[in-house]
Amino acid sequence: MGKTIAEKILSMKSGQDARANDIVIADLDFVMGQDGTSPLAIRAFREMMAKKVFDPRKIAMVIDHSAPSPLQGVSELHHQMREFAREQGIYLYDIGDGVCHQLLPEQGHVVPGNLVIGADSHTCTYGAINVFSTGVGSTDLAAGLISGKLWFKVPETFKFVLNGKLPHGVFSKDLILYLIGDVTADGATYMAAEYTGEAIRDLSVEARFTISNMAIEMGAKCGLMEADDKVIEWVKQHTDKPFEPVSPDPDAVYAKVKEYDVSNLEPQVAKPHTVDNVCPVREVAGTPIQQGVIGTCTNGRMEDLRIAAKILKGKKIHKDTRLVVAPASRQVMLQAIREGILEIFIEAGAAVVTPGCGPCVGTHNGIPSDGENVISTANRNFKGRMGNNKAFIYLASPATVAASVLTGKITDPREFL
Repeated sequence: MGKTIAEKILSMKSGQDARANDIVIADLDFVMGQDGTSPLAIRAFREMMAKKVFDPRKIAMVIDHSAPSPLQGVSELHHQMREFAREQGIYLYDIGDGVCHQLLPEQGHVVPGNLVIGADSHTCTYGAINVFSTGVGSTDLAAGLISGKLWFKVPETFKFVLNGKLPHGVFSKDLILYLIGDVTADGATYMAAEYTGEAIRDLSVEARFTISNMAIEMGAKCGLMEADDKVIEWVKQHTDKPFEPVSPDPDAVYAKVKEYDVSNLEPQVAKPHTVDNVCPVREVAGTPIQQGVIGTCTNGRMEDLRIAAKILKGKKIHKDTRLVVAPASRQVMLQAIREGILEIFIEAGAAVVTPGCGPCVGTHNGIPSDGENVISTANRNFKGRMGNNKAFIYLASPATVAASVLTGKITDPREFL
């Protein structure tokens, strides 16, 4: 009986014949914490009486959720991270370096076939490059820092077969929103989501990150894809680390399989206050919006910025609307400067902020006021997600956000493409 990608990676890393629902202790290839979770992990590390991390070259801490620090108390937490990183000799990505989930693949820390944990729920992002990556709590992070190992319950796998080609004006964000709306927010709880098919193969690696990033929004533990030629070429551009891609066996056993034809998919929007409250953009078109956000670990990469800039070039955002743009990393921001993309955003009336998570997580850089509608490329729209539980968050692609800030209301981006 064959194995899924998840079963194969956990078998290799544990040295066991791992099958769905087995409990294994597995070796970790990389461990990550961000500024919302690392201080608690450092405290747990001390409480466990540890002195040294298992391998400094396999650990990074990233200051991205509140960067630069908006509060004195947060500054103290950042200080703790900097001191711990210096003491242990681990990687530290400080303010302005970018979002953790952009940095780990971009900086070559994770490669196909790896097993990775991060104290952030969207660690599942790296599944797009064939990495079993998943979010953990701060105490589990501390255990990983010390031992280089962690226990896992091997997940069952939910296979998504995506046939056809996405139509013009429809993007990977629309696709993953549609899937979440279809299977619901708990439709893949504790499963490995495995995405395959012509529609996935057609996507760029950057677009695939968007899909794997939001696997957690359907309850999945990870969002895995095979490493095809596009992935292998992308990874080789970012690191010289050796790696061994993992593919599912032809006779792998899946808990669920769903097939879709995406050829007629329309732009999608997730309405407040749940990510699975999804509809075609036409059903909410005309809804007034006061703020747009382009960025985050879901859609702050170069491809996303180029799509939005194409729509905004030579135009001005609506007088009653604000636009916040947060590139996913320093490298992305520099490339956007070189291509003139930031100039397009700024001339259109946008506020370009430090690479980081602030607007999405609601720590700073764009907290909405009571009753305001925000349209965002982020991955969550729960009450209070952006720092105000009396605001309303709609999720959409960078194209839909760009079109909407031009008109001041939710707008089908195909009108501008």
